[in-house]
Amino acid sequence: MKSRFITFEGIDGAGKSSQIAAAVALIQSRGIPVVQTREPGGTPLGEKLRELLLHEPMHLETEALLMFAARREHLAARIQPALAAGAWVVSDRFTDATYAYQVGGRGLDEKRFAALEKWVHPHLQPDLTLIFDLDPQVAARRLAGAGQAPDRFESEQADFFERVRAAYLRRAAADPARIKVIDAAQTPDEIRKELEQIIVEICFQ
Repeated sequence: MKSRFITFEGIDGAGKSSQIAAAVALIQSRGIPVVQTREPGGTPLGEKLRELLLHEPMHLETEALLMFAARREHLAARIQPALAAGAWVVSDRFTDATYAYQVGGRGLDEKRFAALEKWVHPHLQPDLTLIFDLDPQVAARRLAGAGQAPDRFESEQADFFERVRAAYLRRAAADPARIKVIDAAQTPDEIRKELEQIIVEICFQ
């Protein structure tokens, strides 16, 4: 079966990370090797850049460039080799997150974003992207209940996450064949069943 690249997206607190394990288990149950990874990060260099991006103040364009620098390394060192070897790749975030957070949330010029996307991965997009959609106020309560110190993005105000959410939904509307939106206000079991059904219908055909 052809290698597949699946990405999980959503605002902080939407619960996507807890569902990634279910997706990986589903794929492995079919006897398919899976590489699970994340962005920013996924490589030794990427993880160092992640620490900077999550905790160091910086100019918006510096932030976008570092995101794509980490992504270029991630693609070259991990994602593309895994796909070429026949494995599936499941990533917690990819370029849709940069569109949502840097373009939608922070106001990065869309033309600059498009130029970076075209440069870094001109011929590669995920086969399937799952966006976990949730009211930012609900997401904020979930994050507060987690008891962890917020990073630079999690510390943003509610209107920032409203813009991020709206950008995710615009991105989904522009590419409905690739991007599927899941109501993250459902119970974890309901979400798991829905995402497994989507993966089976789109990726196992």
